[in-house]
Amino acid sequence: MRVVFMGSPEFAVPCLRALASKHDVAFVVSQPDKPAGRGGQLTPPPVKATAVDLGLPVIQPKSARTGELETALRESGAELAAVVAYGKILPRAVLDALPRGCINVHASILPRYRGAAPVQWAVIDGEHETGVAIMQLDEGMDTGPVLLEKRVAIDPDETSGELLARLAPIGAAALLEALELIATGRATPIAQDHAASTHAPMLTKADGAIDFTQPAQKVAARIRGVDPWPGAQALLRGQVVKLFRARASGTSGATSAAGTVVAVDASGLHVACGDGGVIVIREVQAPGRKRLTAAQFAAGRGVAIGDVVSKPELA
Repeated sequence: MRVVFMGSPEFAVPCLRALASKHDVAFVVSQPDKPAGRGGQLTPPPVKATAVDLGLPVIQPKSARTGELETALRESGAELAAVVAYGKILPRAVLDALPRGCINVHASILPRYRGAAPVQWAVIDGEHETGVAIMQLDEGMDTGPVLLEKRVAIDPDETSGELLARLAPIGAAALLEALELIATGRATPIAQDHAASTHAPMLTKADGAIDFTQPAQKVAARIRGVDPWPGAQALLRGQVVKLFRARASGTSGATSAAGTVVAVDASGLHVACGDGGVIVIREVQAPGRKRLTAAQFAAGRGVAIGDVVSKPELA
């Protein structure tokens, strides 16, 4: 089948590679290059870099609404477009430009976690299961009918970055399966239950500010859910530090105020939370320094029982 691929981040790369191995990719659509690093050098999105590596033509329209994308699709000779984390809402003219429209790889079990950050919010919310859904795109935010889904369990200590990396090849396999169903006339789109939908908005830097007055399970899940971006941050000894690899310990810190360090050992910093529970923070990073085990960090900075870890003000 001749197809167009639309995507931008690393999550979409396995889908592009899988598609190119089995189908005729007319061209690839990706977000424009953006400044990155301290020097602000223009850097291509991972999908563009992969497309170039595969020898595929790439276009990078600044907007999906100027007519440039619609025209390119109509002239491509493709049957449909596969969209994976492209990063823009597609207007009706673009959705209707190809005979079979556009299908999308979305990293949740729809209708839950519609939006830009479904994996991150699933981890933050302490979900035990997520997955990948292949849907027919319409003009709404992830509201189209679902062609198929693949479910996976979320590991208790898994970060959102690790889960995204694990879901990416699952999404690639699901995309190929969906295309086979479409090509053979066996696809049966199922309308979503819109009343059961939940929203997964894009994360902001402020989402990384850790509030230890919350229950231990929620605090640990938040730290994992904002890893790698924006990163979990807390105020410790007058300095904002990053926190990694947290888990609820199952022990009680009920006699200590939320945010109090109740133990420091080889397993990490044990910090009391608002429900009387305790989380163990296994790794810490000071500004401009390398990431250390929490035990190493505590030894180097003199962090001890009774110190307080609190929520920082993040812009």
